Amino acid sequence: MNYIAPDARLFDKDGKLFVPEEVLDAVRKIIRWAGDDPEREGLVETPARFARAWREYCQGYEEDPGVHLSRTFEEVGGYDEIVLLRDIPFQSQCEHHMAPIVGKASIAYLPKNRVVGISKLARVLQGYASRLQVQERLTAEVAQCIWDHLQPLGVAVVIEAQHGCMTGRGVRTPGVAMVTSRTLGCFLDDPISRKEVISLMGR
Repeated sequence: MNYIAPDARLFDKDGKLFVPEEVLDAVRKIIRWAGDDPEREGLVETPARFARAWREYCQGYEEDPGVHLSRTFEEVGGYDEIVLLRDIPFQSQCEHHMAPIVGKASIAYLPKNRVVGISKLARVLQGYASRLQVQERLTAEVAQCIWDHLQPLGVAVVIEAQHGCMTGRGVRTPGVAMVTSRTLGCFLDDPISRKEVISLMGR
């Protein structure tokens, strides 16, 4: 995968991320092609701002989200029921139009022998969301990561989001949300467990 690792980044004299000239030129061409003048006052600094923003939007390429699940806890006082983090806000970018995907996710797992700090579930989501994405893949990646690293009895992920490529262009239908889900283990195989977790998610 071709990206600049954090320790290989260069910074300018103001401490801002250095943007290669070819990237700046590419953004100027897009501005010009869209019908504006990249040299006018309000747009002169836009190519650099745009480039730095996109490095931030896509910082998930620079990490392995599974790292956040490496520290687990076994002392949970005998707790062996569903762990659920509901309505986690996130933003991603559609890989087809590079438009925003804005939504919320609910992530649940049924622990076997160990649990993880709840903030780590949100970090896994943000790690995968901070890449060019499609919602279906994002949902599957989050679920599979938790399944692989925690080895729980079950995992369930439900994501609801609005897509800028649909609300701001094309069919232009603001307010329409897309819902995707991925269940693994007992939440896939056992109808009772599946019904319980979906109910706890408020769906």
